[in-house]
Amino acid sequence: MRVALSQLWTPRRWPRLIKRWLPTSLFGRSLLIIVLPVAMMQVAVTWAFFEAHWQTVTAQLSESLAGDVAWDVAAYLDDPTPVNLGRIAERAERTQSLSIVLQERQGLPTGRRDSLLPVFDHALRTALDERLTAPHWIDATRYPAYVDIRVATPDGTLRIIAPKDRAFAARGHVFILWLTGATLLLTSVAILFIRNQVRAIERLAEVAEAFGRGAEAPAFKPHGAREVRMAAAALIAMKERIQRHIDQRTALLASVSHDLRTPLTRLKLELALARPGVRVEAMKRDLSEMEHMIDEYLAFARGQGGEAVEMVGLRGLIEEVSEGAARAGADVQVDADVALAASVRPNAFKRALSNLVMNAAVHGDRVQVAARARASGGVEILIDDDGPGIAPEHYEEAFRPFSRLDEARNQNVKGVGLGLAIARDVARGHGGDVTLDRSPMGGLRAVVRLPG
Repeated sequence: MRVALSQLWTPRRWPRLIKRWLPTSLFGRSLLIIVLPVAMMQVAVTWAFFEAHWQTVTAQLSESLAGDVAWDVAAYLDDPTPVNLGRIAERAERTQSLSIVLQERQGLPTGRRDSLLPVFDHALRTALDERLTAPHWIDATRYPAYVDIRVATPDGTLRIIAPKDRAFAARGHVFILWLTGATLLLTSVAILFIRNQVRAIERLAEVAEAFGRGAEAPAFKPHGAREVRMAAAALIAMKERIQRHIDQRTALLASVSHDLRTPLTRLKLELALARPGVRVEAMKRDLSEMEHMIDEYLAFARGQGGEAVEMVGLRGLIEEVSEGAARAGADVQVDADVALAASVRPNAFKRALSNLVMNAAVHGDRVQVAARARASGGVEILIDDDGPGIAPEHYEEAFRPFSRLDEARNQNVKGVGLGLAIARDVARGHGGDVTLDRSPMGGLRAVVRLPG
C-alpha cells in the first residue's frame, strides 16, 4: 500500500491532480487569477494583524487587568473587613472601572465556560494564573460587554466584573469586517470587468461558428479589448476573402458548365438526327454518362453555392428523398418524428441525403431511414441497408473524392466516387459530419449528425 501511495503522489502527478480542480472556462480562470491573489493577500494581512497586533494588544490588556485584580485581591486579604472592602470597591470602580462584591460562603463555579474563540480566554487566563495564587474562575460569555472574574477567599468568593475592552482588543472584528467588505467589493468589480471581456470573446466564438456554417451575423460589431477587436476584424476580413473566392469559383463554374453543355447539346442533337444503330446507341450511353459525370464534378466543386439556411422539417425532406430510392426498386422505410426539424440549406442537404439513400438503394434491397434527436443536442439521421457493406478499415477511404474501392459502396454504374464525399462535405458545412458503421440489417449504416 505504501508503494502504491508513493507512486500515486509523485511530483509529476501533482499538476494533473491540480488541473482537475481548476476551472476550464476563460471567465473562471481569469477570475481565479485576480481573486486568488487578493484573497491570499487578505488572509496574510489578517493573519499578520492577529499575530503582530491583536494578540499583542490583547495580552497587554489582559496583563494590565490581571495586575489590577491581583492588587485588589491582595488589598482585601490584608484586611478582610467590610469597611476595607468598601474602600477597595469604591476605588476600583472609580479608577479601574471594576465592580467588586463579596459573595459570602459561596464557592467557585465548577463548570468552565469558554468563548467561541479560545484566544479570547487564553491571554486572560494566563495572566491571572501568573499573578494570582488563589483559586479563580472566569467567564467571558455570559455578558456581552463584561468579563466575570471570581476569586476564592476565606470568607467566600470575591466577584469582580470588568469591561471586556479592558481584557481584549474588542475592535478587532471591525478590521475584519472592513477587510471582508473590501474583498467583496474588489471581487464584484473584477467579476463585472472580466464578464464584460469574456462576453466579447464568447460573441466572437459564436460568430466564428456561424461563419463556419455559412450563416450571416449582420449585427456583429467588434467590441471588447483591443486584442479581441483585432481578432474579430481578422475574422471578418477572412470571411470576406472566402466569400469572394466562393463567388469567383461559382462564376467560373457557371461559365465552365455553359461551355461544356453547349457541345454536349450539339452532340446529343446530332445523335438524335443520326440513323439508329448499335454504334449510335453506344454513343448515346457514353454521352449520357459523360453528362452525369460533369454534373457530379460541378456539384462537388460548387459545394453549397451560398444557399441560405432555413429551418426544415426532416420528415418531409427524408420522404421526398426516399421516393427516388423507391422508384429505383428499393424497399424504403422512414422513421422520423413529424415535429423534428433542423437548420440546413435545403437543396444542399437534400442532395447529401439523396446520395446516401440512393447509394444504399443501389447496393441493398431494403433501406431504412430514421431521424432522431440527440441527447447532447442536435439531430442525427441513420441510413441502413442490407447490402454487402464495407470493411471497417475502408470507411474513411470511401469518403475520399474520386475514390473507387473494388467493392466500395460509393461505386456504382454511373458514379465517379463523389457521392459520399459530397455528403460529408455538405454535413461538415453545416457543422456536423457523416460517419460509416456496420448496420444492424447486415449492410452499411451511414450516420448524419447535425448540431443543435
